[in-house]
Amino acid sequence: MCSLNNNAPGPTSAVSYMSVKCVDVRKNHHKTKWLMPWGPNHCDKIRDIEEAIPREIEANDIVFSVHIPLPSMEMSPWFQFMLFILQLDIAFKLNNQIRENAEVSMDVSLAYRDDMLAEWTEMAHERVPRKLKCTFTSPKTPEHEGRYYECDVLPFMEIGSVAHKFYLLNIRLPVNEKKKINVGIGEIKDIRLVGIHQNGGFTKVWFAMKTFLTPSIFIVMVWYWRRITRMSRPPVLLEKVIFALGISMTFINIPVEWFSIGFDWTWMLLFGDIRQGIFYAMLLSFWIIFCGEHMMDQHERNHIAGYWKQVGPIAVGSFCLFIFDMCERGVQLTNPFYSIWTTDVGTELAMAFIIVAGICLCLYFLFLCFMVFQVFRNISGKQSSLPAMSKVRRLHYEGLIFRFKFLMLITLACAAMTVIFFIVSQVTEGHWKWGGVTVQVNSAFFTGIYGMWNLYVFALMFLYAPSHKNYGEDQSNGDLGVHSGEELQLTTTITHVDGPTEIYKLTRKEAQE
Repeated sequence: MCSLNNNAPGPTSAVSYMSVKCVDVRKNHHKTKWLMPWGPNHCDKIRDIEEAIPREIEANDIVFSVHIPLPSMEMSPWFQFMLFILQLDIAFKLNNQIRENAEVSMDVSLAYRDDMLAEWTEMAHERVPRKLKCTFTSPKTPEHEGRYYECDVLPFMEIGSVAHKFYLLNIRLPVNEKKKINVGIGEIKDIRLVGIHQNGGFTKVWFAMKTFLTPSIFIVMVWYWRRITRMSRPPVLLEKVIFALGISMTFINIPVEWFSIGFDWTWMLLFGDIRQGIFYAMLLSFWIIFCGEHMMDQHERNHIAGYWKQVGPIAVGSFCLFIFDMCERGVQLTNPFYSIWTTDVGTELAMAFIIVAGICLCLYFLFLCFMVFQVFRNISGKQSSLPAMSKVRRLHYEGLIFRFKFLMLITLACAAMTVIFFIVSQVTEGHWKWGGVTVQVNSAFFTGIYGMWNLYVFALMFLYAPSHKNYGEDQSNGDLGVHSGEELQLTTTITHVDGPTEIYKLTRKEAQE
């Protein structure tokens, strides 16, 4: 088990539920009545399957009932979502073994209510097939009858909102020997569920961060663009891309999640994934353009078409990510029991996506490191001109170059953390569904990465906003051809009316030639 921090609380909590075996002997099992596992109107219960035999209770009359949450507790909209995984306790019997490629078919009904005395309202009713992947480690002999198979956990249900206080699951395992339904699946003794939801305390901190950061980034973004438009020249590519990055950051910041507290919006998870995907695509594209604009010469700069080989794959990857998300969470809007992980093909595709995405991001980061190295080498080649400058201007340029190199190193650090965050978040979301390795992530990691993105975008817009202050009217106008009284800024990539900016003159290839 890998833990990023054992002290800070996790953003999610997991609660275990053991189903109660209820008896429903009505002819029509699907109408009106909901079977409660406990409480004043609890169902007629049996302790185990063996008790059903002397009472002549058939398998079709047994209903596994689960009440969410546990007794004396309530669910809350602050939990944001509910994800459930299922674990079957299957006993080994010589005359009822699990056959190869066995599939369990469950008839599942989900209901909700907001008062313990109110009637249950049906929320979903689906036939839920799941493939069994079980192994029996002991010899299959009579003396080992009754021992349990070791079965993989199964994805069961995901709901994108928690708008009600109480939920009820009634799970039936209908047997039909003629149609081979639930035949050859072993002797199912119990059904256990694990429910995962977001912690209410983390949700409040998350909402507070978004509420504070949204106006902060928006104000800086408006200020930045006003500074750009006041220039006597049109905006250049890098300035436009920084502005687009600010828009995508503002889009992901807008705290629309506040509405989920009062409205039953099950599409919020999908909408959140789309917003984050847009930001990822914009951020990855920006880093390529940001480095490229400091490597190209005058003729190649300021043309988005020059980056199609790098930005194109990012756009294609983002589109594939969107399709992958729609294939699961898009379908879950109408069927909360659907999961792409339930079939062998779906599981392989999902696993392949996570692995390929992780490898591609690592390769992207290595390519970005190479581009930053090229930029550093380009600037170092220009520093040989600094000793010929006057002391004041030389110190000014040295400080400017130092700040620029520091920003490039911060860019690399931000890129590395973003790659780590994406991989860890994908593994965290998927580990319940495929079993095996567990990665525990605390709330400080999520809020820290989110704060880092905002701070980085804020710093970019602040540092790259054109300055309208004059720098030294009495300075020599021969140093690198910078005219006296020109407008100074950290960097833009094209000339002003008054002359080219400073980092541009240092990084362009023409100066070296």
